[in-house]
Amino acid sequence: MSDTQTSVKEGMNTNRQVVRPAATLRQQVIEGLRSCISDLTFKPGDRLIERELCEMLGVSRTLIREALSQLVAEGLVQTIPHKGPIVAVITKNEAKGLYEVRAALEALAGHQFTERASNDHRVALMQALKELAAIRDMHADDAILLFLKQKAKFYDVILEGAGNPVLTEMLRLVHTRVMMLRATTLSQEGRLDESYSEISAIVDAVMRNDADQAAAACKRHVQQAERLAIEVLADIN
Repeated sequence: MSDTQTSVKEGMNTNRQVVRPAATLRQQVIEGLRSCISDLTFKPGDRLIERELCEMLGVSRTLIREALSQLVAEGLVQTIPHKGPIVAVITKNEAKGLYEVRAALEALAGHQFTERASNDHRVALMQALKELAAIRDMHADDAILLFLKQKAKFYDVILEGAGNPVLTEMLRLVHTRVMMLRATTLSQEGRLDESYSEISAIVDAVMRNDADQAAAACKRHVQQAERLAIEVLADIN
């Protein structure tokens, strides 16, 4: 077994056992595995061994197989002949394409939010920004993961206020595909502060009712993330 295709059992968090039954058990398993991929508990190239995942999440092999099939469909897992499922490895070209699509979609989301959002949505956006600032100032060991989780809530507000279900579906799919890169890019020195400043610029444009500037700020934010992601992938490869 190669270094880049190590067993996920090494270093895995045994406190991730699935909690029942807030959502369907199958969905909880999918979300648990997604979380492990997004926070790099499972790294690109790691083998996903069914027996170990069953022990980790405390569920049946059937549920694990169903969850892995869903993650294959989402592009987070790849099935390799004679090896089985592994965490997907994103190439530089794939990452570039994903970030280009993400930039276009987030720019549209920012533009439509500015044009369509209610006052309640704007208040919620400001609150989401304040919570990002609080996490930025914590300097805690888990600040990056907390920032990512709060950033997801920020985007939830943007998408709800934009009022475009098709855009919401498409952007969430893209976010899922790039999630394994986001923790890596945010861990680069100074990136968390930069990310907050870029998000703050989005909110500032929204509050000035400048839809074009909001779209431009959204696009700049993604382009900066893309630049770092490509640099990280270049170092890995």
